[in-house]
Amino acid sequence: MPYSLPPTLSPSRVSAFTECALAFRFANLDRLPEPPAPHLTRGTLVHLALERLFMLAPAERTAAQAEACLDAAVAALRDDPEFSGLGLDAEGEAAFVAEARRLVDRYFTMEDPASVHAVGLELRLRAEVGGVELTGIIDRLDRTPDGGFEVVDYKTGKAPGERHERGRLNGVDTYALLCERVLGVLPTAVKLLYLGDGTTITCIPTAHTTRFIEQKVGAVWVTIQRANQSDSFRPKPGRLCEWCSFQTFCPAFGGDAEEGRRLGERLRAERGAERGADANVAGLHDEPLRFDDAASGAAAAAG
Repeated sequence: MPYSLPPTLSPSRVSAFTECALAFRFANLDRLPEPPAPHLTRGTLVHLALERLFMLAPAERTAAQAEACLDAAVAALRDDPEFSGLGLDAEGEAAFVAEARRLVDRYFTMEDPASVHAVGLELRLRAEVGGVELTGIIDRLDRTPDGGFEVVDYKTGKAPGERHERGRLNGVDTYALLCERVLGVLPTAVKLLYLGDGTTITCIPTAHTTRFIEQKVGAVWVTIQRANQSDSFRPKPGRLCEWCSFQTFCPAFGGDAEEGRRLGERLRAERGAERGADANVAGLHDEPLRFDDAASGAAAAAG
């Protein structure tokens, strides 16, 4: 029986499906739980700290304030399952936070935050692309001195080799396309700040790159629909299997995908009972866009 497909796609969902259709099904359709991953939680902490930093006036964006922002992020996340689920003792938490602090400190070697004119933070954008609603969250949207927009994406790992660089840029090219659809302006640049090694990768989006992204999203959406109708979400064994949370249910590892389906059905029923008459589904609602006057004006001009 076909699943009810999610109402939106995101860059991460597009990548997940192309990397392994079955893992995509387990995560997004069966909605099986995954244990928290230390590198993802660390990334959340760093993103929260930098978001708080850029909510300050430019002159206040100092390294000392960034440390305070990280401390506040730890306090805000400590009781969240993403953090508490790591099961860290006091010593482990101290080492974990120290690594996040090192990444925040490295940010200051890459650019001067006081010179940045940020007009959007953790900005959720949504538009119809390739026959489906595409949504993405931009870490930071900057206004450049010449009046253009620049997309900035923080990465807490190290920069990829040249062989894998294009794949990483596809995701941020998607953000450029969303900016064009929502704001009516194609960003002048998209930057990836790799805090793991201090590398900055910059690309200049063009009509060609955004058209490629639109075609890719449309093709992936059609393939997802076909896989859903024919129940043909196939595993794709490879190097990413080492980090996959769903090996227990994967036929490539001797598992039964139908067990994953049954578990997902049971968990969804339990969640539905807990929600009762509440029809809201977490994660599917738009968050308010946070622009300053400059970005709001651009959005209004875009109609």
